[in-house]
Amino acid sequence: MPKVTFLGHAGLAVRADAFRLLADPWLAPTGAFLGAWHQYPRNDHLDVPGLLDADWVAVSHEHLDHFDPWVIERLSERTRILIPGYPGPAFRERVRTAAGSRQVIEVSPWEKFPLDNRGSWITAIPELSPMCHDAAFLIVADGRAVLHCNDARLTAAQARRAKHLAGGRLDLMALQTSGASWHPICYEYPPEEMARISLAKRISKLRAAQRLVRQTAPELAVPFAGPPCFLDDEVSHLNWVLDQEDGAFCDPDASVGWLREHLPNQAFASFHPGDAIELDTGGITRDPVSAEFSYSGADRDGYLERYATDRKDLIAGVLADYPEPGPDLFDRFAEHFHRLGALSDYFLEQIAMTVRFEVTGRNGGTWDVDLRPGAVTVTDAGGPGARPDARPQYRITVAGRWLDTVLTGRLAWEDLLISFRLSLYRDPDVYNDYLVGLLKHANAQALRAVEEYETGRDESERIVVRSGGRSFDIPRYCPHAGEDLSIGAVVRDGQIHCLAHNFAFDLATGQCVNARAAGLGSRPVA
Repeated sequence: MPKVTFLGHAGLAVRADAFRLLADPWLAPTGAFLGAWHQYPRNDHLDVPGLLDADWVAVSHEHLDHFDPWVIERLSERTRILIPGYPGPAFRERVRTAAGSRQVIEVSPWEKFPLDNRGSWITAIPELSPMCHDAAFLIVADGRAVLHCNDARLTAAQARRAKHLAGGRLDLMALQTSGASWHPICYEYPPEEMARISLAKRISKLRAAQRLVRQTAPELAVPFAGPPCFLDDEVSHLNWVLDQEDGAFCDPDASVGWLREHLPNQAFASFHPGDAIELDTGGITRDPVSAEFSYSGADRDGYLERYATDRKDLIAGVLADYPEPGPDLFDRFAEHFHRLGALSDYFLEQIAMTVRFEVTGRNGGTWDVDLRPGAVTVTDAGGPGARPDARPQYRITVAGRWLDTVLTGRLAWEDLLISFRLSLYRDPDVYNDYLVGLLKHANAQALRAVEEYETGRDESERIVVRSGGRSFDIPRYCPHAGEDLSIGAVVRDGQIHCLAHNFAFDLATGQCVNARAAGLGSRPVA
């Protein structure tokens, strides 16, 4: 009888007759992302040695709340590690480094990889655009199907295909509804603007989840994969995002409430660490320790204070491992960006702007990186080569010790961004997907895959949408990441808003209005 135990955050343990599998277990007592993120609610009461005696561990992507080196290093030598195959080598190399002598196997998209000799299998479902290295896992164990979405923003077509591949039934669908990203909470917005953007992103995330559940009608849908909490003094002020009414991140209980209201005929449930469900019967067993926790509890501040006290020494140990950088920080910074600038002319064409880094602490400074086709220049804005007319469109403020983690290769840029140990400002306030893509991939092969995807799109399949009494002929699929706009978008005020990544396009011009992205190819219908 297959059984699924929830481990907290995005972690699942699947027990079948012939194997035990962990999916995206995050158990490290030091948290993740420079000790900034911690499991919420805490899951350190679980039987970790028992959990780690697994046959398989599946890791969806490289974010450290899913890929936990602390877990990987403690697995049995016999445990095999399954990962999706991505265009670039970075994730594969990081997992193999943590795995040591343990076998690491790349699972091809949509290919049924056998987990036993009784018909159980797993497959990876990556997001369509290679700009996004995230993937869901579809697991069929003893005839029961679990769609573990992780952070992957699947299209409706992908979710329906997963259900079809599983035999027409999804017994359990776990999907992320938290949306714990650095925008807007790390941006320098006035309070009212922060509240407005936070609510808009929260609702957009819930609508995207609603759309996937409506398209697949699983037997049970489970919001999970966040939010984290913040225990270190540098980031603890961010715990406002946990507010159930006004917070930027939506916890599973609040998500269930919203989704039940909008899909009243669908079964939803929320699970805490240690809670389990028998897939054959639907029977649920609640963990007695986790049963004492409530997202809406009046003592949340006290819970977080006690949690922070328990983790204080562990967090201090993490921070002590990152000393202040030496006097060569600027030279290494400049060398780093010159290397990035040589990876892709296509990305430089899409970025085409100046990014200012305000680096605090010892050996820091104000440094401008101008990223444009044909040349990348790095200047000290306070030095003799500074351009007085420089107008940065992005400003990133970060401590030198954290920047140094990227320059030395200890951390990826995206890990640093997700740590929330920095602040950002944009003028104009338009997201540049290519800047973030260049930083997070930092690899020619991965960037080339994005270019080929974006320049090779087939826009022959088109739909007609109406707004303000006018009709517009547009491609059916979003130019950013391939979402089906006929069912995965909202049209209002002359714009179409894709629910997958919240990109908005002006129907009259086809231009993306809130991000640097490819145009829609919209045409008015006479």
